Amino acid sequence: MNQKLQSCAVTISDLSFSYDSQVVLTDVNLEVHPFDSICVVGPNGGGKTTLIKLILGLLTPDTGTVRVFDKKPEEARLRIGYVPQYAQYDPQFPISVLEVVCMGRLGRSFTGRYSRQDREQAMKSLAETGLADIAARPFTFISGGQRQRVLIARALACGGDILILDEPTANIDHESELQFFDLLTKLNKRMTIFMVTHEVGFASTFFKRVACVNKQVMIHPTSALTGDLIREMYGGDLQMIRHDHCCSGEGHSHD
Repeated sequence: MNQKLQSCAVTISDLSFSYDSQVVLTDVNLEVHPFDSICVVGPNGGGKTTLIKLILGLLTPDTGTVRVFDKKPEEARLRIGYVPQYAQYDPQFPISVLEVVCMGRLGRSFTGRYSRQDREQAMKSLAETGLADIAARPFTFISGGQRQRVLIARALACGGDILILDEPTANIDHESELQFFDLLTKLNKRMTIFMVTHEVGFASTFFKRVACVNKQVMIHPTSALTGDLIREMYGGDLQMIRHDHCCSGEGHSHD
């Protein structure tokens, strides 16, 4: 195995974090292994996005530590590809798909310009997401599902070992979802996948483990994601993606 992938991808120890006096996360201990795939679920305000920001080094814990491949997050940022929940852009700004993906190479050059290697890596990432043929197309003129894959290509362009996604399926159609998870399956063979979602049904179809986040973080195998666990986490039944059913204490009930 590659030497750089032998240590834990992410290690969080005894972490607590608050915004002012409001406790968001407390007593968090978590290990994410190389080639792991973890679905992060939990109620709004439970701390899911905050957990991601701590791993990215955008926030500093009040107590405890976060390590990414045994380094502080700010020292390991080039090892993480990140797809944010919302991609903010000016629809009038004339930027191509390739130029968006090249942004994933920022921080690798002191000149501020993209090198030939940067553009080659961006094209490689676009090919991996099945979008090499639209590299020259304006970003604003492509579909929502294509934009999501472009943002994944941008995250891949950094050449990292961890892919973190925050609610990546919020505004894409069913066919795009299927393409999205086919892509994640391929990527998981060479990198760690860590994804936040409200759509709990995803956990049982792709992910190896589920992290339930509600101030504290509890890790379970996806097989343990029962109705009782979901009711306890969300405070009631939850509509599952792609199915007209709710999770009750007895498990899935279909119409």
